[in-house]
Amino acid sequence: MTKIVNHWIGGKTVEGASGTYGPVTDPATGAVTTKVAFATVDEVDAAVAAAKDAFQTWGTSSLAKRTTILFKFRALLEANRDAIAELITAEHGKVHSDALGEVARGLEIVDLACGITVQLKGELSTEVASRVDVASIRQPLGVVAGITPFNFPAMVPMWMFPIAIATGNTFVLKPSEKDPSPSLKIAELLAEAGLPDGVFNVVHGDKVAVDRLLEHPDVKAVSFVGSTPIARYIHTTASANGKRVQALGGAKNHMLVLPDADLDAAADAAVSAAYGSAGERCMAISAVVAVGSIGDTLVEKIRERAEKIKIGPGNDPTSEMGPLITKVHRDKVASYVTGAAAEGAEVVLDGTGFTVDGFEDGHWIGISLLDKVPTTAKAYQDEIFGPVLTVLRVDSYDDGIALINASPFGNGTAIFTRDGGAARRFQLEVEAGMVGVNVPIPVPVGYHSFGGWKDSLFGDHHIYGNDGTHFYTRGKVVTTRWPDPADAPTGVDLGFPRNH
Repeated sequence: MTKIVNHWIGGKTVEGASGTYGPVTDPATGAVTTKVAFATVDEVDAAVAAAKDAFQTWGTSSLAKRTTILFKFRALLEANRDAIAELITAEHGKVHSDALGEVARGLEIVDLACGITVQLKGELSTEVASRVDVASIRQPLGVVAGITPFNFPAMVPMWMFPIAIATGNTFVLKPSEKDPSPSLKIAELLAEAGLPDGVFNVVHGDKVAVDRLLEHPDVKAVSFVGSTPIARYIHTTASANGKRVQALGGAKNHMLVLPDADLDAAADAAVSAAYGSAGERCMAISAVVAVGSIGDTLVEKIRERAEKIKIGPGNDPTSEMGPLITKVHRDKVASYVTGAAAEGAEVVLDGTGFTVDGFEDGHWIGISLLDKVPTTAKAYQDEIFGPVLTVLRVDSYDDGIALINASPFGNGTAIFTRDGGAARRFQLEVEAGMVGVNVPIPVPVGYHSFGGWKDSLFGDHHIYGNDGTHFYTRGKVVTTRWPDPADAPTGVDLGFPRNH
């Protein structure tokens, strides 16, 4: 019997009423294992209404109450990390160790939310004028929404809702319809931790559900992670409806390798960053920029390592890389490799014919490595979101930095070198939001914010960290004067308070 994933509204499971369902496949077998209910406008409205009702009490609840519940949730999340990882593997396909790593990174943001009291401290200035004090405070927005991608079905929602609810907001999550089950497990754990009904809600669906969240008058802010075209649409539409928006888009992350770099370390890093999680992550290194004469040696070292990666079902402990999320996505990724030679690239490794014995219907693709890729090639210009690494050759550091900065994307980047001066120049000159120095995937820890530049981010706020707290709260300044009981009335003064 096919499993059905329904909505979570007002603290309980709510069966889908639309009669429309989306298929969820096991990427290792290609078989449809689950159906997910797609929400109507009325069902989205019901989730927003539940969140709005819950905000009346949650928004004024004590910080102690909120953080106590989050501490309980953290303990439950820790105890259930294997179960969540298994759901991720079953629907996304990534290997179990990758799925566990995803949960661990989400836990970092829960940790931050548990300590949100420090982030919410206001400021006070006394005697700015005679008996006048000024205080700055931050208050929650109300109902906020998160729209999240398939590649991290547990971690990316946890980049959003822990801080949102810790700061006093209520939350409506629209997760990817391709792997929806982890979000329901998280909702159940939040309820078990004691989160009041309606503070956290989940609605599944497609563009109908997304558009309703973007236009709903009671949704005050929208967080999004996904591709650049959709991020631009989310930002434009939600902003036009008066909402605060943080929309994180796609990437083409470059790794600049200078001639003095440790090439073994650089090759290890390139393989890990390009092929981990089957390349389905916005922080994957997809373009290595080799400077000077090291190109041939570096490509050979990458090839030697890449050929040893064991690809198989995510629930096989020996697998190092799993399948891609859908057959359609698998075919799209393959098209960049099959068309690369005609665009002037040298195909060093072609993984498009790869399959796994006994799992022939799975969404398999092997490791692909393209060398001497021109910047005009689609494999360089597009975000592939699969296990395809492109290598570009440049003559100098200056040529490398110019190439990277010419990209419309500016999510993450890295430099590999032993030269501190070159690394310092790079981190100041490169046009990207996250920079690694001898670190291939510079995803910030939870108490620093995550976000890119250019077409990788639409909106003013990065996600989680201090930016997350600011995004989910509004600043308010209160100026107060209390008369001294000993003062006699002095009459009306229409001027500004006397500061001197």
